[in-house]
Amino acid sequence: MAMSTLTATNKGAATRDAILEQAYGIACSAGLEGLSIGPLAAAVGMSKSGVFAHFGSREDLQLAVLDKAAQLFTGYVLLSQLKQPRGLVRLRAIVDAWFDWSRHTDGGCVLLGAVSEYDDRPGALRDWVVEQQKRWRAALAQAVQLAVDNGELGADTDTEQLAFEIYGLALIVHHDAGLFGFDSARERGRRAFERLVRSYATPACAASPKA
Repeated sequence: MAMSTLTATNKGAATRDAILEQAYGIACSAGLEGLSIGPLAAAVGMSKSGVFAHFGSREDLQLAVLDKAAQLFTGYVLLSQLKQPRGLVRLRAIVDAWFDWSRHTDGGCVLLGAVSEYDDRPGALRDWVVEQQKRWRAALAQAVQLAVDNGELGADTDTEQLAFEIYGLALIVHHDAGLFGFDSARERGRRAFERLVRSYATPACAASPKA
């Protein structure tokens, strides 16, 4: 590849990243439906056609923002915890990071917001949200299964049910963090998680660490 072509490619990628970063910030506070090409173009100092040159359509931009949100979320909540030992230690770390995520969303979680925005609106955005939520729920259930495999949770544990219940705790933590303060919400979430885990624990592990 010629040097001039490489430079143009790098510049194009950097411009796209800058647009996406701005769009992600807007989506955190205003939701994906709050994304408008005109104000976004003005915010990054470009024309509308310049923004369209990188994303093609508003829906393409929204999907790209969802991809970015999922990458950030997965890296912070899941991937960074994989260094922890398999089992309850890792599951607890994942849940704690999930609770903590509400401090890093600059107004709101794009992924949770998208669920509310598109749960009843058929189309590419809803399809993306459904698949992402399925993958995340499966990853959470897998973390639960590892705790079962370790003998820390009962062999009859319904991993999908426990993942569902943990998800409910994360929702209320994120809900309360914005309304009543993060520290209080996280503390209540931790206490609720430990009580929930004890209800599934094997007798030998029922005295797991308390929040």
